[in-house]
Amino acid sequence: MERTVVRCAEGHVFSIASFPMQQAERLGPGRLIRCPRCARLRNAVPVASHKR
Repeated sequence: MERTVVRCAEGHVFSIASFPMQQAERLGPGRLIRCPRCARLRNAVPVASHKR
């Protein structure tokens, strides 16, 4: 299973097994996910990969 690296609103970066991308009524790329660092529901967005 592919993992997605995301950043929460507090700036914590972590990976998750799935990143739901539902099309209904979404406002931008962010999703509400429980951050493992601050243990709260936070808006999280995928981190762009920097390949050189």
